[in-house]
Amino acid sequence: MQHQHRCYFFIADYHSLTTHPTPGDLHRNVRQVLIEYLAAGIDPEVATLYVQSDVPEVAELYLLLSMNAYKGELERCTSFKDKVRKQPDNVNAGLLTYPVLMAADIIIHKASKVPVGKDQEQHLEMARTFANRFNRMYKTDCFPPPYAYNFDSALVKVPGLDGSTKMGKSEAEGNAIFLADDPNQIRKKVMRAKTDSGPGKPGEPMSQAVENLFNLMEIVSDKDTHTHFLDAYNKASIRYGDMKKQLAEDMVRFTGPIRERILALDADNEYLQKVARMGAEKATESARKTISEVREIIGFSSLNR
Repeated sequence: MQHQHRCYFFIADYHSLTTHPTPGDLHRNVRQVLIEYLAAGIDPEVATLYVQSDVPEVAELYLLLSMNAYKGELERCTSFKDKVRKQPDNVNAGLLTYPVLMAADIIIHKASKVPVGKDQEQHLEMARTFANRFNRMYKTDCFPPPYAYNFDSALVKVPGLDGSTKMGKSEAEGNAIFLADDPNQIRKKVMRAKTDSGPGKPGEPMSQAVENLFNLMEIVSDKDTHTHFLDAYNKASIRYGDMKKQLAEDMVRFTGPIRERILALDADNEYLQKVARMGAEKATESARKTISEVREIIGFSSLNR
């Protein structure tokens, strides 16, 4: 993708505060994500890779978009309602306006294609709403409407190990496999993955937890392996322990090369600083152009010149 398009990838440290407002080590967390992005294949010489908080123009656009984002539409957002249920003692304003900040992240660079997972589809729809609303209110074509980008016909959603439909760092403990996990950590997590008591008879519908394991196997295992266990499930002869052992080994193989690159990058702090600095410069140049245009469209004019 980065070789066919002008790409901007960022580390969402502002966003992380909506769930963890007092992070234990934000700097280390940001550094780790930067390492993993690089290890996964993002080339900072080709794409723009930056830390969100290194570009203050994002926060300014977030503020300006917030003036035309309405409480009702934000409260109807599915992810907001889910987070309210999960963290009832931490329903902060940033959590409510998360889609506005996400929109700012996207349209600050006038992106038209956004590589997102299935779970972000509603947020992207709201980003289009905010972009189109700005254009309509100020009678301009400043922002192109952003749409989801995917390599296949459907958006991807990686399921969790805990039986939930989403794998992620902000979800429950034991839900996710991290790219930096060593083989033993991966094996332990997968073997603890939630299943059920097994199909009672051939062709019985899958539980969400078991469906998750098959979906993960589709990502990391070869087709024959997936077919073998699916046939065993349909015949009600599957042994989940055997399936999880195979899935764990396939995950170890799949993540192994990435983990090796993570270990090498972790030891090269000078290179990481160079990447972050270069990304901030390129992203800021793009963001400043947009903010300058937006200020002019709205009608801001400095009186101190």
